[in-house]
Amino acid sequence: MNIEKLLGKNASYLLDHQCKTISKEKLHLPGPNFIDEVCMVSDRSPRVLGSLQQIFEHGRLSGTGYVSILPVDQGVEHSAGASFAPNPEYFDPANIVKLAMEGGCNAVASTLGVLGSISRKYAHKIPFLVKLNHNELLSYPNTFNQIYFAQVEQAWNMGAVAVGATIYFGSKESDRQIQETSIAFKRAHELGMATVLWCYLRNDAFKKDKDYSVSADLTGQANHLGVTIEADIIKQKQPENNGGYLALQNFGKTNKLVYSMLTTDHPIDLTRYQVANCYMGRAGLINSGGASSGDDDFEKAVFTAVVNKRAGGMGLISGRKAFQRPMKEGVELLHSIQDVYLDKQVTIA
Repeated sequence: MNIEKLLGKNASYLLDHQCKTISKEKLHLPGPNFIDEVCMVSDRSPRVLGSLQQIFEHGRLSGTGYVSILPVDQGVEHSAGASFAPNPEYFDPANIVKLAMEGGCNAVASTLGVLGSISRKYAHKIPFLVKLNHNELLSYPNTFNQIYFAQVEQAWNMGAVAVGATIYFGSKESDRQIQETSIAFKRAHELGMATVLWCYLRNDAFKKDKDYSVSADLTGQANHLGVTIEADIIKQKQPENNGGYLALQNFGKTNKLVYSMLTTDHPIDLTRYQVANCYMGRAGLINSGGASSGDDDFEKAVFTAVVNKRAGGMGLISGRKAFQRPMKEGVELLHSIQDVYLDKQVTIA
């Protein structure tokens, strides 16, 4: 794959950038020995470390310390029709898992029902990550509230190596979501499973002159809260701007050094601030791949992967860009993401 060609006019902007905010030497970077050098000193049990190792040792990125995960929980999150109408074969959970396997992913993430329906055939062939809570849009009027659809024990019984959850930080329900997810993650660790947290911001007040739910300072703090409840891997939207704290009046606390020394307006520097808030990379940062927009999906996926890798992140979790197209093209898109992490010419900024 020609990364520079796919990046187009952004090639030099991304590939030649050098981060002068937070030095890469201060980060705990992904690598073949990440479990031994970083995770081993934590309070994670040998069984949790083994579960993480299964994820790191699977797929095309095996042994690199980077991860490529296929997430398909949108059948609940957005509706099955909205998600699978472009490619109806993915109404069948077996095809979701086949895409992850043929796409060379480290793991497949989906709902209890999707993974449970085919677990005896596939749970031993690719690491399963069961998403425990979801935001369903069948309630009228629509609400935006993550509620639990599954229990940790159900994920453990089907042979999953990890569980995932979403917290809508900033929402009126976030207190409950934090407490519920903290309990669930504690139980998952007791049973030897790894934990992945979708650290999303959700509040109409975050939308001012810009959508500050994707600002580096606010998403960085969401990451910090996620690692605080012992998420092993943090999933976050890549930052598109900065200054959320400054735009909101009488909200939280920040420091001018965040904006003058720890960040710039470059996407790699903004994403590095997200990594820093993941305890300087002790918990891996994976960025989300975003919605499918059609012909430029490959370019956007590679852009996101290059920014994540050069910032010190651990990989990408990309779903709709892959499964809302024919399987062969979906496999190619997943491979294009993974090629970024396999390319030694794409270095840490």
